[in-house]
Amino acid sequence: MSYLVEPAAAPVLAGNRNIDELLVIPKRSGFARVRDDLAMARHLRHGRFDIAIDLHGGPRAAWLTWVSRAPMRIGYSIAGRSWMYTHVVERSPDLTPRHSVQNQADLLRPLGIDGCDPVREPMEMAEDPAAGARVRTKLAQAGIGPNDPLVIMHVSAGNPFRRWPAESFAAAAGALARQDNRLRVILVSGPSDHDAAAAIARDARALAGAAGGRILEGDYDLAELRALTSISAVYIGGDSGPLHIAATTETPIVALLGPTLPERSRPWRDPRWFTEMVDAGPLPCRPCDQRRCAPGDFRCLTRISADQVVAATGRALQHQTEMIHLRAARSGGQGGTRA
Repeated sequence: MSYLVEPAAAPVLAGNRNIDELLVIPKRSGFARVRDDLAMARHLRHGRFDIAIDLHGGPRAAWLTWVSRAPMRIGYSIAGRSWMYTHVVERSPDLTPRHSVQNQADLLRPLGIDGCDPVREPMEMAEDPAAGARVRTKLAQAGIGPNDPLVIMHVSAGNPFRRWPAESFAAAAGALARQDNRLRVILVSGPSDHDAAAAIARDARALAGAAGGRILEGDYDLAELRALTSISAVYIGGDSGPLHIAATTETPIVALLGPTLPERSRPWRDPRWFTEMVDAGPLPCRPCDQRRCAPGDFRCLTRISADQVVAATGRALQHQTEMIHLRAARSGGQGGTRA
């Protein structure tokens, strides 16, 4: 099986045991993009694929699916592009309370494959040993030992409709540091949000007082973020890509949902692994299309309190402690303190 992605998504698929060939097409503009697309079209035609599935639905993905000349081309029913497919699947509306993974699994129905289960088919991202080594080095340089329990807070989001307020992140981080002198809270962000993460860390340390030294910020790429999450006690973050990278680990997750519904965005993994969805509760404007905030105050995010997140994190830590003790009892020995 071959899988075609743009560079930003490539680390998520790298090393996946189900993929024989990972194709990466540059994301450029102008004439360079035309050259890239034509080169990829030639590669796809030479591959003589039997089936092409468009999981994206955008104009570029639809065109590449069409030019592959695969005898069977599957895609969503989208105005102006459905003609590029031999098999068209109706897409569930974005605001329906149905998981996005199930929506994409619908594209397998023309192949006689029906349904998808988080226990049987969880989200996957292969471990990267080199990324794990880099993470261990970074933690050691920051004075973090192998048994220090880590709370990862991802403070970025792709758009303002999924971004919990900076002051709320700072309040939660400060409270967690004050509450437990064993914890190390690490704030991470996307490449464009480093300054915002640094400001949140600075405010959190001020709120934490003497415990402020236990709040750090870090710079991690996607593979490193996955490695970091896998050895942490809890991951906290909004409904963005890193949340679903965290879902490929067994680490407890505290997910902050704004306009999206848990039925649609819950981390897709075995329910044995702790996941708590924190939101503002029922609102007449939720879910929304994330193009305009009708009330104008982003209440679906601002009404999530730092206290709610701290309490959920406490439950996640308790669950992780119980799991460690259970594993130690089964192995007949004593486990470490880090998940």
